[in-house]
Amino acid sequence: MKEELLHYVWRLKRFDLSHLQTTDGQPVDILKSGELNRDGGPDFLHAQLRIGSTFWAGNVEMHLRSSDWLQHQHSGDPAYDNVILHVVLEEDVPIFRKSGERIPCLELRRRIYPEVFKTYHRMLHNEHWIACQHQFHEVEKIVKRLWLDRLMVERLEKRSVRIAECLKANRKDWEQTFYQTLAWNFGVKVNADAFEQLARAMPLKILAKHRDNLFQLEALLFGQAGMLEPDFQDEYPQKLQKEYRFLKQKYKLDPINPDQWKFLRMRPANFPTIRIAQLAMLIHQSSHLFSKVLAADNLKEIENMFELKISSYWQTHYLFDRESSPKRKSLGSSTIHSFVLNTIAPFLFLFGKERDELRFREKALTLLEETPAEENAIIHQWTELGLKAESALDSQALLQLKNNYCDKKRCLECAVGCAILKRAEEADPTQSEEPWIVYSSGRCRRRSAARSRDSMVPTSSQLEESWL
Repeated sequence: MKEELLHYVWRLKRFDLSHLQTTDGQPVDILKSGELNRDGGPDFLHAQLRIGSTFWAGNVEMHLRSSDWLQHQHSGDPAYDNVILHVVLEEDVPIFRKSGERIPCLELRRRIYPEVFKTYHRMLHNEHWIACQHQFHEVEKIVKRLWLDRLMVERLEKRSVRIAECLKANRKDWEQTFYQTLAWNFGVKVNADAFEQLARAMPLKILAKHRDNLFQLEALLFGQAGMLEPDFQDEYPQKLQKEYRFLKQKYKLDPINPDQWKFLRMRPANFPTIRIAQLAMLIHQSSHLFSKVLAADNLKEIENMFELKISSYWQTHYLFDRESSPKRKSLGSSTIHSFVLNTIAPFLFLFGKERDELRFREKALTLLEETPAEENAIIHQWTELGLKAESALDSQALLQLKNNYCDKKRCLECAVGCAILKRAEEADPTQSEEPWIVYSSGRCRRRSAARSRDSMVPTSSQLEESWL
């Protein structure tokens, strides 16, 4: 048993609300449950309650047993001075303030339906791909659809945090920040950090001065990447080397460590040399990359922006001094779509948030709807469960769901998990005329209607025995 179940039933009022009263007999009216606190301090902040005839505004703390208050040493912590109600599964000892006044306590043991306990236990303690694998199909499509939309926004918000930090470091320079983030994306995971370092070491403002000269752009980028240090046999890298030495002196540049570039076990088309040549061509076409993104009306215009034909040398090379058969080395559609997912959509979302312009946030979501869904093992498994990703908006939301909720068993924070528990509550046999009893093992059986409901819900000790 975890306190999260108490958080869930309190937040959504998923327990028997009839004749609520504290353990010392005062009637309780919940006007506002409060806001779940994920940081230190009481579990719910800014709650509003009526206890007895008095209106209270303050915080609510929750525990399985009331004695946990003492174990957690809340009595000496001023952060808990404003607790107006102690919500517990079971009160084993009364809790008092420093003044000697008893803190009102609400016990939920008799108020949470046994079927909710059982369903939560089953979800928490199984080894299926997702905890609700057998109940997932029972949840209404509209619940899943709305939840996926919310998860996509959550994913964009999470990704925009890193961009916001970079933007702050760049003194609100959107173009430089976009260039840095896009460069990171050019690195294809393995070389992502190296590309980001390169973008920091080679500012866009300097590159913009040379945007009309592709040769100089390559000299600056390859030089700052530390790739123009060796003695070359080919004439082209020799010329790049000479040009870079001049520009390095002019702009007082320091190259990054070339040892961090990785080539092993990579497809030649993803070699950092090819990616740098493509980045140079992209800047050659436009040094105002983010402005072009803002002006684009749809995915097709974004794709056109990344249609690149690299310089002639790289059409017959993957590495300096090593000639290969001629091949067009353009950015594939899957690569461009990864730019949309990891750079362009999060940037548009953050830009709209910073400027308080809804149209840019909506544009980010529209781009994701136009982008095809990714194909990977996780998305395939969701399809097997009957939830097919129709676009990148769906596939990204499903990745967010699996990685941040299902894998972490955050069922009580998931709309699907909450819907399943709500169904369990509605189907609970204790709400019918013939009561049931729940044992610590999780079994249920009918019992005489003459018996009280007290024993129908397990104590925290019984729950710990069988569940922890």
